[in-house]
Amino acid sequence: MKTSCQAFSKYIFLFGLLSSSFAFADDLLKAAINNPDRNPSYVKRDQFRHPYETLSFFQINPSMSVLELAAGGGWYTEILGPYFKDSGKLVVTHYNPDAGKYFKRSRDAYEKKVLNNPLFQGIKVVTGNIPPTEPYIQSESIDMVLTFRNLHNWLARDSMKEVMNEAYKALKPGGYFGVVEHRAPEGSSLAFMKTSGYVTQSLAIKVAESIGFELIATSEINANNKDTKDH
Repeated sequence: MKTSCQAFSKYIFLFGLLSSSFAFADDLLKAAINNPDRNPSYVKRDQFRHPYETLSFFQINPSMSVLELAAGGGWYTEILGPYFKDSGKLVVTHYNPDAGKYFKRSRDAYEKKVLNNPLFQGIKVVTGNIPPTEPYIQSESIDMVLTFRNLHNWLARDSMKEVMNEAYKALKPGGYFGVVEHRAPEGSSLAFMKTSGYVTQSLAIKVAESIGFELIATSEINANNKDTKDH
């Protein structure tokens, strides 16, 4: 059965993998994170986003085939690209450039990185419409699906379940779904979650399990007790 591990923090959700049949490659992960070619402004966020601890928790392995959903500016892609370059496969979804000027500008900037930035070499970019209008990738072709701080965006467009279902369909039997998300206080209304950028732990679990995912583990790696959610 396909499974999902979920890790939650005071500030961020984490759906992830606690253990797998793959061997964790610690030195390669450290090298990818410490790569001097990373964007300096991205590196400054390491102290808050804890990429080593987060990806270690997911137990990623360089021989995996991985799908990163909604890659945005590529903060995590800068790390994942070099990590999977030699032995694995990394596919990312990004905005449909036909959806509007903002989406085209963001997609073009990402595609430029794929063409010119050595950290992005070998990455395949596919369009990930929200809500999905077609499969993001061939079914049962991926070992792990990852996404970072995107559930609230999908929820705001009434598409969180649909996108999670695409993740489920993409995974091989026994695959894993890892997610980082801002966590709303339990009892928060759906209206609040759609506009605040936060999603409750219980809703994320409920939706994932309704699709067929199984909760494996949780973590407080990215806890931020200073976050008041008042913004």
